[in-house]
Amino acid sequence: MAAGSGIEWTEATWNPVTGCTKTSSGCLNCYAERMSMRLQAMGQLNYRDGFAVHTHEHMLGLPLTWRQPRTIFVNSMSDLFHEDVPDEFIVRVFRVMKKAHQHTFQVLTKRSPRLVALAPDLEWPENVWMGVSVENQSAEYRIDDLREATGPATKFLSCEPLLGPLDGLDLAGIHWVIVGGESGPSARPMLEQWVTPIRDACLAVDVPFFFKQWGGTRKKKAGRILDRREWLETPSDAREVRYA
Repeated sequence: MAAGSGIEWTEATWNPVTGCTKTSSGCLNCYAERMSMRLQAMGQLNYRDGFAVHTHEHMLGLPLTWRQPRTIFVNSMSDLFHEDVPDEFIVRVFRVMKKAHQHTFQVLTKRSPRLVALAPDLEWPENVWMGVSVENQSAEYRIDDLREATGPATKFLSCEPLLGPLDGLDLAGIHWVIVGGESGPSARPMLEQWVTPIRDACLAVDVPFFFKQWGGTRKKKAGRILDRREWLETPSDAREVRYA
């Protein structure tokens, strides 16, 4: 059975790795950590140790059982390039993604230096999109690392939670940008003057822009309207938008 997703920019999730550790300011109110504690309390075996990092052998082949093509976010509950995930396991995850060619896989990391180091040893089929999280200017080095990573045909940025401006954002070699505010308890605010320059930078170079949410403690009420419309562009359909 496919693991459906409430994440607006994907269709399903696949977690051959669970658990993580905080590495930058974007991690402060980690939704995956909160979720893992709930799953642990529910008796889910993959989360028996809460948010401790674990690889799950039995999860590796799951996408191969899903016949209907879908877009899959890899490790929504972890970071595939976490230092505690063995190189060999990462290689095996990439082999599964290559074999499951009917799907599109979205891999996202905050550990871009390890991505750069491992990229030459990984198989990069066109159905694997590689992204980095960029929450503020102190994390912009990850964009340069992503550009340096050899192999990915599609490279994207997840500016979520956006915690500050990204002045002078360079989108050379980038194929998609996602922006979103933080949601849930203790959510930090996101300002419109941080968002619109990112949107405008995307428009200037024809990079698809996806505005996920304003966020806040009441995510649904805040909505995702920016300049009177929704921005739902993706690399697959760059100009499909819906007006409010």
